[in-house]
Amino acid sequence: MAGNSYGKLFRVTTFGESHGRGVGVVIDGVKPNIKISEKEIQAELDRRRPGQSDIVSGRAETDKVEIISGIFEGKTLGTPVCLMVRNMNARSEDYDELRDIFRPGHADLTYFMKYGIYDHRGGGRASGRETIGRVAAGAVAKKILGSYKIRIIGYTKSVGNIIAKKIDYNQIEKNPLRCPDKQAAGKMEKLLLRTMSKKDSLGGIVEAVIKNCPPGLGEPVFDKLEADFAKALMSIPAVRGFEIGSGFSSSKMRGSENNDEMIPNANKKIGFKSNNAGGILGGISTGEDIILRIAVKPPSSIAAQQLTIDRYGRKRKIAVHGRHDACICPRIVPVAEAMISLVILDHLMRTKTVK
Repeated sequence: MAGNSYGKLFRVTTFGESHGRGVGVVIDGVKPNIKISEKEIQAELDRRRPGQSDIVSGRAETDKVEIISGIFEGKTLGTPVCLMVRNMNARSEDYDELRDIFRPGHADLTYFMKYGIYDHRGGGRASGRETIGRVAAGAVAKKILGSYKIRIIGYTKSVGNIIAKKIDYNQIEKNPLRCPDKQAAGKMEKLLLRTMSKKDSLGGIVEAVIKNCPPGLGEPVFDKLEADFAKALMSIPAVRGFEIGSGFSSSKMRGSENNDEMIPNANKKIGFKSNNAGGILGGISTGEDIILRIAVKPPSSIAAQQLTIDRYGRKRKIAVHGRHDACICPRIVPVAEAMISLVILDHLMRTKTVK
């Protein structure tokens, strides 16, 4: 299977399946003598792991990271870094009745059509558990970006029809939705609990702000910075849309409204009266905050009965039981931050500014 690697100079390859022995990542291009500990990597994985609240999967995984190679006595060696998390609480028997049945909204059907075989146990390679490797690699990238004071802040902007109106970064990790608006978070949680009682799920919007990104990152035409962000973020399971800055709303604006007028700025020499461009012009960063959004679909595994077919083309009915998320937005936040980190670091390395 191709397509398991991402990046040019800072390159990651994830491996493993949801119910295999484990999942992880190999990172190539890590400079030597970077201080990084299991504790720092674990902190990011803890934000992604299941079992954090009543609205996410109850799968009891500690997601404990193991450093397999590339780090010695707390410092990178300059050799490939391999990080692994073992699957300890898979409960594959929960999926026995689905062995021959395609689950609506999942990749079972397309994997079978492409490869003639698929792992029915929790989605196999298509499972959200694959993102563990991304988050682990993102922890390493974040550590490097920290020395440049580049900060990535992700949060749940909306769930269903409830939208966060206030953006208080201090609130993000204080509620199970990772929502920056305390009142909206409470409404989101109540809505999700009602939705779960009806054996259903909900989608939402995750927003991310990149602060202190230097100007000049990104390449003309095909390797534009926003194009790489789009590919990285759209590769996350359950993501169905991407926008930057004013995004799709720019289609309703006039040029005089959407253009960011330039003004003198004492610190940067050039400033902007607005940021509809989302911090990128012509595929290259401006030095302003980069603002990204992704649309996250409702989790496909729901207990409500649905129509489907089996691998023999026969009509079947299905209700997916087990431990599943009512909304994946809170757990996608650290994954999105990780993928953004990989893109920025890779582009920084292309400018040859990474020490």
